[in-house]
Amino acid sequence: MSVLPPLRPRPRPGNLREVAEQIEAATGLRVQIVGGSLVMSPTPRGKHAGVIYRLEEAIRPRLPATLVAAELASIEMPEDPDDYVTPDLTVCPAEFLESDDWLIDPQDVELAVEVISKSEKARDVSQRNDWHAVAGVKVLLVVDPRHGSWALHTQPRGGGYQETLRGKYGEEIPLPDPLCLQLATDRLPVYASG
Repeated sequence: MSVLPPLRPRPRPGNLREVAEQIEAATGLRVQIVGGSLVMSPTPRGKHAGVIYRLEEAIRPRLPATLVAAELASIEMPEDPDDYVTPDLTVCPAEFLESDDWLIDPQDVELAVEVISKSEKARDVSQRNDWHAVAGVKVLLVVDPRHGSWALHTQPRGGGYQETLRGKYGEEIPLPDPLCLQLATDRLPVYASG
């Protein structure tokens, strides 16, 4: 009698997180589950990582002791066994860094930051923005190094953000309570064209 290797889990509702973890472990790709679909993206490099680094460097020293800026911390979709996203930067309660949890309740997120990849499609950006709003993330900052621009989304309600403030690099981003800071953007890198 031959012994067959154990079957690998196949993607299906209820086990997508397990499949996502296996893909991350095997490939090193960042995996998210957005609207029931596995979304894979390469690990941030170069200027993408530079944007994240500079934003974190500006935010971290101005946070109250109760909050931290965490890179690649995942946010769960309430009452969904699969969906989660992993923003480039998340401002959340400091006790998250002491927990064994890997998912943050979106109600505990004060700010999620997404940096657009060079090859990202507008449809993917829009879908991820909507995901944050549906989950109830209070403030979403989307930085786009392709165009040297940013968008600050606030007041999630009805599956979308009710307020969006847009700007260009060089203009400060006014982060609302409890952060209450003007975030400089003049040192953020722009992707090379082509």
